[in-house]
Amino acid sequence: MSHPASPSNLPSAVTQALSSLNPEQRAAVEHGVDDEGLTGLPLLVIAGAGTGKTNTLAHRVAYLIARGADPQAILLLTFSRRAALEMGRRVERIVGKMLGDVSGVAQQAKAALTWSGTFHSMGARLLREYAEAIGLAPALSIHDREDSADLMNLVRQELGLASKEKRFPAKATCLSIYSRVVNGQAPLADVLRDVFPWCAMWEDELKRLFAAYVAAKQKQAVLDYDDLLLYWAQMMQVSEIAAHLGGRFTHVLVDEYQDTNRLQASILLAMKPDGRGLTVVGDDAQAIYSFRGATVRNILELPQCFDPPAQVITLSRNYRSTPDILAASNRIIGLAAEGYAKELTSERKPGGKPAIVTVRDEMDQARYIVDGVLEKREEGIKLTKQAVLFRASHHSAQLEIELTRRNVPFVKFGGLKFLEAAHVKDLLSVLRWLENPGDRVAGFRVMQLMPGVGPKTAMKLLDAIIETGDVDAACAAFVPPAAAREDWSALVALRQSTRGAGAWPGAFEQVRRWYEPQLERKYEDAEIRAADLLQMEKIAAGFPSRERFLTELTLDPPDATSDESGVPLLDEDYLILSTIHSAKGQEWDSVSVLNVVDGCIPSDMATGSKEEIEEERRLLYVAMTRAKDALQLVVPQRFYVTQQSGGGDRHIYAQRTRFIPTPVLSLFKDRVWPVAQGDSGVVKPPPAAVVDLAARMRDMWK
Repeated sequence: MSHPASPSNLPSAVTQALSSLNPEQRAAVEHGVDDEGLTGLPLLVIAGAGTGKTNTLAHRVAYLIARGADPQAILLLTFSRRAALEMGRRVERIVGKMLGDVSGVAQQAKAALTWSGTFHSMGARLLREYAEAIGLAPALSIHDREDSADLMNLVRQELGLASKEKRFPAKATCLSIYSRVVNGQAPLADVLRDVFPWCAMWEDELKRLFAAYVAAKQKQAVLDYDDLLLYWAQMMQVSEIAAHLGGRFTHVLVDEYQDTNRLQASILLAMKPDGRGLTVVGDDAQAIYSFRGATVRNILELPQCFDPPAQVITLSRNYRSTPDILAASNRIIGLAAEGYAKELTSERKPGGKPAIVTVRDEMDQARYIVDGVLEKREEGIKLTKQAVLFRASHHSAQLEIELTRRNVPFVKFGGLKFLEAAHVKDLLSVLRWLENPGDRVAGFRVMQLMPGVGPKTAMKLLDAIIETGDVDAACAAFVPPAAAREDWSALVALRQSTRGAGAWPGAFEQVRRWYEPQLERKYEDAEIRAADLLQMEKIAAGFPSRERFLTELTLDPPDATSDESGVPLLDEDYLILSTIHSAKGQEWDSVSVLNVVDGCIPSDMATGSKEEIEEERRLLYVAMTRAKDALQLVVPQRFYVTQQSGGGDRHIYAQRTRFIPTPVLSLFKDRVWPVAQGDSGVVKPPPAAVVDLAARMRDMWK
């Protein structure tokens, strides 16, 4: 791509384009860039909550391009496809400013920034490119979590582990253990001891299961979600490939580095062993994904991975929250055992202290929240500008009932994932099987979509495909049940008509039309589900190939079936309910946090170690820093719990979270709800008795 001006003619335009940045942001953008667009020492940007992290990273990418860097030699790693698309839009706009764009150069720069996406999606592309060099089949399939669990279960059954006298771990648990070992690069024994102690007795059997699971994946030419990082990391252990990739990408930029696991860190260090050209952005105070294998140690220890150490630039000017909210948030995270020192500051006007609201129980908590939400709505704050956050999804159950009772529309994040919907999995399985007939999990599901085809018939065909190695011959020899003959013939024809790059994206419509009769036969609400599939067809049209569509949708699916097909409500306004984990990266005018008590924050399941407790502290910090203008932490005094032993219900009393000790309370307003009624501030006693109800009850039976 040619630029309209050489780097020597750029300074004035560049200076003007960077004028909106504060000094720390600008230092991060310009760090170590010479007139060839090359960079020197590695850079770590510690970007506090609301400090313009995304804007800074986008400016740095644009600045590199404007100074002569080849966009196709830039690898930009984000944690969602959406983030990558947003980054691309910003880069296009900023490059236009820097180059005085009037001839489409900014669009060219954006189009050339092809290596931008998640770790897993970039890993998938690289593995396909290097497939022959590392012994992989180019036409491989990628399993999502549910498909991986299903394959794990098939192998588990074949090994006879499901018929043990003592209950063997379920398929999902087995996959979670496997994933922890792979992503954490930890011995199986350590993972079982620290995270799955109830499964420790099965260590030998699990080793055997995982070995058979890996063999099954390789035989079927499939990779699971974890393989995309594992194979990439192993590939980087080959010096020739590591050197080639390191030279291919002159710049590697990583967003949300605090959320990386050890595999991801090892990939980066292998690509850039001296750190030259590496830019990492993140915030140790927002590291909350250890349950996915992420480790805060990556960002804490990064500077010392290089000699000389990486340059550290801290962004501390917050553009989101009021000074009062920041003061409380700073104090809470300041009590952490370790981390990069930063005191977030705000140039906004004070807006009043955040509140700690004490309520009687969860029912009162729900009533209080709804009262407050409706009151703010009357003040002009739309429901979509308000959010209620919670540690675990089930914490909002009572609130959801109260919202429904009072006809307040809401959307909840952290619920059913898009790819978990049965009709979506059905259609994707057909596409996956057409792409890779050796994929037994996809094929097993596809065969049983047709009437009259059960597990035995499905396995007979799939075994024949594997044994003969000739898909066309196996399909021609297969005799389906009478009820499935028409659908089977149409599926075989579909396999022929959807081959080749030119068949996409029309192939999606062909598959959808083949599936429509099965959809109507299987589901009572087929019309509603069909709308999801039509929306998927629109999404599919935006991808260059079937393989690319399947890969991207598997690795970065929409959060829920409503995510791509619009808000599932007739109302144009709705309240946001979200787990804190799902809320990360978001912001709202008003935020309420439920159950800010010990046992919920921190969760009673996450207090077994100092590291777990510190992560729970960061979780509260993330929740608090989502608020722009108003923040309230709700503390129910009493919880009702059900006795599992059949002893009935009982209530327990809760204490305010340990993360807000007494010395910190001065930074909050203290409220109690409901407020006492009457002039004296004391609830009035009931009126004197005026009727003898007991006598009436007796008189009923005279």
